[in-house]
Amino acid sequence: QVQLVESGGGLVQAGGSLRLSCTASGLSFSRYVMGWFRQAPGKEREFVAAISWRGSSTRYADSVNGRFTISRDNAKNTVYLQMNNLKPEDTAVYYCAADTTNWGTTRADFGSWGQGTQVTVSS
Repeated sequence: QVQLVESGGGLVQAGGSLRLSCTASGLSFSRYVMGWFRQAPGKEREFVAAISWRGSSTRYADSVNGRFTISRDNAKNTVYLQMNNLKPEDTAVYYCAADTTNWGTTRADFGSWGQGTQVTVSS
């Protein structure tokens, strides 16, 4: 059974940084595309970033491009999201997601999900 556990969320002031981690178990991690999504109150869950199996390819939502960096350590079964220059509009629950076959940016492209970690950015 695939299990994804996020950590690293918290409260930060605008302009600050946080690093989220997602540790996976129950899967061959290096064979999975990994992604991050977020969901703000009253809004749909939206794509943030994704990284390919070996980490050679990444993609980002326009709203975070240049501020967020996704990376992975296949030896540790962990994917990271480094978030810099945070803005109040980045406030959301951040979810880790995994999939073996898709290289997409929608919820339907990812078959496994974590429980989420809260990120709150104060102005």
